[in-house]
Amino acid sequence: MAFDAGRLTDGFGRRFRYLRLSVTEVCNFRCTYCLPDGWKRSGPLSFLTPDEIGRLTAAFSDLGLTKVRLTGGEPTVRKDFTDIVARTAATPGVEKVAVTTNGWNLSRGVETWRSVGLTHLNVSLDALDADAFHRITGHDRLGEVLTGLDRALALDLQAVKVNAVLLRETAETGFDAWADFVRDRPVSVRFIELMRTADNADFFAAHHVGGAALRTWLETRGWTPVARPADGGPAQEYRHPDHAGALGLIAPYAPGFCDSCNRLRVTARGKLRLCLFGEGGVDLRDLLADDADRQALTERIVGAMSGKRAGHLLAQSDPGDLSNLAQLGG
Repeated sequence: MAFDAGRLTDGFGRRFRYLRLSVTEVCNFRCTYCLPDGWKRSGPLSFLTPDEIGRLTAAFSDLGLTKVRLTGGEPTVRKDFTDIVARTAATPGVEKVAVTTNGWNLSRGVETWRSVGLTHLNVSLDALDADAFHRITGHDRLGEVLTGLDRALALDLQAVKVNAVLLRETAETGFDAWADFVRDRPVSVRFIELMRTADNADFFAAHHVGGAALRTWLETRGWTPVARPADGGPAQEYRHPDHAGALGLIAPYAPGFCDSCNRLRVTARGKLRLCLFGEGGVDLRDLLADDADRQALTERIVGAMSGKRAGHLLAQSDPGDLSNLAQLGG
């Protein structure tokens, strides 16, 4: 069955090759900016099965998708996570299989995930100081996360990255420790501006700081920006000749942030989300059964693209219906 891989575009000429697929809403951390009271079960855990995920990624691949990022919640809490990685990696046309994880299970699982097809790894790590890490995440596991990260760096993964939410505390403490962290590690640390969600308005008001603080720090110390790959995320990375790794910034409040959007999202229950900060979604799950028509699935995906907006409305303090980042995987 032949498809036109160029059809996965929107009304603004943006081409989509990258899917962020949430596999669970469950998270075992209690991060202050996302789930300060911990994850609370609100209904059946009827998340997509590995078979459904396989059919979903095959349909997106028919439309030219080449990269899948598995997110959560915390995706590795699923007992079948290795199977999910394997199913995704086995999809014809999918060249990159990434996971974003809080690192809880990293030291125990990364070699296995790599062996079944994982190519890219992102570790959420908001502090290098043990007390700060504990305060932000609610867990005293910094040592385990760093052990897993270094174990991943010893493998032949195509890229290992760290995601750190940029908080006022981070900016006030400074970025020297992070620069030291990437001096000998070939890892990219990307600071993500704290984003407003429906549940964190007070925290956002107290802790948000713009990315200009990091940009100024980098530019005055000889770090230079590098080009972003076509299927890359929204980070602007900077490199320095004295460092093996990179530092970067994801600045969703910057003008034009959405202009180069190249990614779509599917929730853990099978809804296509055209924007992290949108509302509702297009249900795909009824077309993920074993006997479902794959062409009908691809047509529904293509048909939804006309609903993608030019950009989010965060600057107007409108996060859509996103309650917290664990809900959709950030």
